[in-house]
Order: sequence, then C-alpha cells, then structure tokens
Amino acid sequence: MTTALTVVSDGSTLPAALGPDLAAAIDLAKAEKAASTRKAYGTDFRLFKAWCDTKGVSALPASPETVAAYIATEAQTAKPSTISRRVAAIKYAHKLAGIQSPTDAEGVKATMRGIRRTFGGARNKKAPAVAAKMLGMVATAPDSLAGLRDRALLLLGFGGAFRRSELVALDVADIAETETGLLVAIRGSKTDQERQGETIAIARGDIACPVKALRAWLDAAGIEAGPIFRPVDKGGTVRCSRLTCRSVANIVKAYAARAGFDAGTFSGHSLRSGFLTSAAGKGASIFKMMDVSRHKSVDTLRGYVRDAELFKDHAGAGLL
Repeated sequence: MTTALTVVSDGSTLPAALGPDLAAAIDLAKAEKAASTRKAYGTDFRLFKAWCDTKGVSALPASPETVAAYIATEAQTAKPSTISRRVAAIKYAHKLAGIQSPTDAEGVKATMRGIRRTFGGARNKKAPAVAAKMLGMVATAPDSLAGLRDRALLLLGFGGAFRRSELVALDVADIAETETGLLVAIRGSKTDQERQGETIAIARGDIACPVKALRAWLDAAGIEAGPIFRPVDKGGTVRCSRLTCRSVANIVKAYAARAGFDAGTFSGHSLRSGFLTSAAGKGASIFKMMDVSRHKSVDTLRGYVRDAELFKDHAGAGLL
C-alpha cells in the first residue's frame, strides 16, 4: 500500500493524513501572538514577498543576503523601528515554517545596526494625556450618545492605564461597580498572551469620574451585555460591534484637537502614558502604578517617573 505524502515548506514530506492536524497546529502556533501583531507581521511579510518577487528571489526560505538587501532598500523610506518589525516578521514566518531564519545571520544584524546608527533609532514618543489635559479634553464632549461614549472611553482608558486593544475588548460582564470605584477584569493583554486574566481597580474621580461616565454611557445606549464601546452611526444608532483600536486613536486625537492641543502628538497610547506620568508626578509608588498598568518590569516604568521628575530637586536649581 502506498502512503500519500505532502510536501511541507522546508522541502521535506509528511503523510497526507497529517494535513488537517498540521494545519490546526499551525493555527495554534500563530495564536501565541496577539491578533494585532499577527496582522502587522502578515502585512510586513507580504511587502517582503512582493519585493522578492520583483527581484526574482525566494522569500521563504530567504537568504541572509536577500534580507540584508531588502532592509537596506527599506531604510531609504521607512523608520528603523518599522524595519525592525519587518525583520521580526520575516523571522517569525521562517520559524512557523520550521526553517532556519536568515535574520540570525551576522550580516543582517550588522546591516540593522548600521541602519539605526545612520538613520537614528530614537522613538517618536507621543504626548501623554496627563490629568490636566484629560480634564480639558473630556470637557469638550458633546451632549450626545457619541459624546457620552467618548467621555467614558477617555476617562476609563486613562483611569485604568489601558492599552487600546484592552479597552475595545471590554465587555459589560468584565465590569463590577463598587462604592470606591470599578473592578475591571482584563481577559488578556500584550503581557498576558496566555490569557490568564487580571483584575484592576479604577478609582472614582472628584471632577471627572470614570464610574459615572461609564454608567451614563451604558444607560443612555441601553447596553446591558456584550461589548462596552461600540460605534454610533450618524443617525444616533448604537451598533452591536466593537470599536477598533484605530477608532480609539482617532477619538483621542479628535478630543486633543477640541481642547486646543496638537492632535498630531497624541495617540491611543496617550491615555496609558498620561495616567502613568500623572501618577508619577503625584509621587505614587511605582508598585502601585504597576498594579494598574500591569507592567512586568520596574525598569519600563522608571522612564515615566523620570519624565515626571525632571525638574524636581534639579542640580541646576538656584545656580543662576
């Protein structure tokens, strides 16, 4: 009896009967990455493959020389951070295919170091929506369904130091209101890829309260279950779907502009960085900040504390 064989990406063969199970295994392997990361990697690898097709070279497997030439070309128009992500996408595609990655070659690494040295690797940091700015932003929210949603989204996003993906993933069942604030269950996040889940507390506010803002939105929209933050069409109808991560960024930028700030310096991350910068400025314990932000490393948070205390006890104070 002859056993049917299937050729896999590295050129070897496997029994065809393994096909469905192998496909399932590949899908599970991909699930180790967040959906947003998989989407970005997919786009990056398609761009690499398109470039390889124009050059008549293989994208999978790719040679170190091909990758080095590609990123050198990309350096003329793309940021070093973008190129680093594309290298990571190429590496991940080879990893999933069971092929040794060309990105591990010293020639590729040296080219990447040269790109950072030549074109600069400093990150373009977005402005934090610190507490004072946040109050100014939410004060401009119109008295409409969309305005109530936006106010709740901004205040909850700030009060919980949420990432965009975490914010749009929230369901009504994830929220429990208490006398002192909200208990919010986060089912999965960038630092919780295995979705073990974590619960954080969000304090009530004296001037702009996340708890009251959220309740006002849910009551007005008639939302009792399912996604919390949803699109509202021009007719004022609340849809059943979730807002996207891009929608969060657009809302933050729009309200920054309404409040008279430079919208181009704000992003969805401004909510998270705004909370951390504001908390550090008030002298909050870095460990208490971690309770809310769920950072795994103290070193990551030190940057926010340093930014908030740049002029505190400054060495040059009083010298001139």
